[in-house]
Amino acid sequence: MLNPHLPEASPDLGPYHTRQHRANGGCNFHRACLELSQSLWLQEKPAQAILQLNKASMIPEQAAPYPALVWFLAHRKNHLFIGNPVRHFQHLASRMSGDHSKLRSWRAWACFHLAEISLPRSDFPRDQQQIDQEQLQIPVFRDIEKKLPSCDSSTLSVAKALAKNSAVTRP
Repeated sequence: MLNPHLPEASPDLGPYHTRQHRANGGCNFHRACLELSQSLWLQEKPAQAILQLNKASMIPEQAAPYPALVWFLAHRKNHLFIGNPVRHFQHLASRMSGDHSKLRSWRAWACFHLAEISLPRSDFPRDQQQIDQEQLQIPVFRDIEKKLPSCDSSTLSVAKALAKNSAVTRP
């Protein structure tokens, strides 16, 4: 099943699809990451599909693909490896480095909260050990939204609505 929040893509794309655009970044790299994400989903590699969404979020001028993430989480198959998206985004947000690290960190925190809304806490917990050992302060969603660029506002609004509609009851 195609993710309706991503461009259509061939189901046999590989890493070469994004590598050719990596050096220049920009719109072509962003779109290639979204296409590869769709392709990896069709190949039943949901964890890798989510990682491509992370890469697409590296481009400051392009909106982060929040609705695509929420759709992946809502349509995951239990027998396929997805990892722990909550923990993944917690680590990504708190350990970000490199180009545009502040923006990418805020985007990862937004994804963290979307994953928490979308997934059962019992199966996808936070990394409490990191929180305790590093005295990590997890920002609240409304503070995160203030730090994001205007290009993210519409995709984040859509994603929040999707997450609330598909949210599981969190024990």
